[in-house]
Amino acid sequence: MADGDYEWFLTLAELQHVTAAAQQLHIAQPTLTRMLARLERRLGVALFDRHGRRLSLSTYGRIFYEHARRAQLELDSARREIEDLSNPAAGEIRLGFLSSFGSIVVPRLIAGFTKVSPRVTFTLEEGAAESISDRVLEGLIDVAVVSPRPQKPSLAWRSLLRQRLGIAVPRDHRLSGATAVSMTDLADEPFITMHPGFGMRQLLDELCAAAQFQPRIVLESANLTTNAGLVAAGLGISLTPIDGSEHAPGVCVLHLADADGYRDIGMIWDSSRPLSRAARDFIASAARA
Repeated sequence: MADGDYEWFLTLAELQHVTAAAQQLHIAQPTLTRMLARLERRLGVALFDRHGRRLSLSTYGRIFYEHARRAQLELDSARREIEDLSNPAAGEIRLGFLSSFGSIVVPRLIAGFTKVSPRVTFTLEEGAAESISDRVLEGLIDVAVVSPRPQKPSLAWRSLLRQRLGIAVPRDHRLSGATAVSMTDLADEPFITMHPGFGMRQLLDELCAAAQFQPRIVLESANLTTNAGLVAAGLGISLTPIDGSEHAPGVCVLHLADADGYRDIGMIWDSSRPLSRAARDFIASAARA
């Protein structure tokens, strides 16, 4: 690794174990030990307190860690700028999204972007809102399309659209002939919903809380299409997007009359990490779509 590049030190400081850090960095353990010894000799202080095979940052180490982390971000940013300048039309975007956006929203965004940037490739990852947000913060995903907006300060947000929500009920349900329904009408209903950590589950919990009741949840799944099938089977009702593609035969979707019966869809990224030019262009393209 180049002199002045402190990725190895940051990894060692965060894992606090030489063997684990060496494995993650794909270098030999003795090599990493020599790199640390060389750095400590140059600084004239011990950066770690040793506890057998475990390490913990010393007072000096904590100071060096904070400066090294900022320096590494600057180096990463410089590399991104050089890559963008040398080959601005190419790149890869690691895109995360909720499964419910996989049929319409994400394909539309990618198709619109690749028309003007055909050499940019995408790696796609689906998941729950909470896990996708965590993977963005871990640097494993560049940009993600999620809902609702995560309450995490370091996640930047760009609003894309607002989607109305409805209630899916079986066709023989007592409310199936209604054009709209309020959450207060549903306090005694059995709900089929997503697992905790999914955006639609969070929205259901918030809507029920606003209507001053605790939802009676009878089934949970990780897929809106599965939820629609369970509703069609007469097992309960479910919160669903009005214009989604998850509506199954045997299901009626009623408009939700509540003022907050919608979900905001947007893009998130880690504001503390430098984005590639391709990712920045994709965010700008999505906001214009």
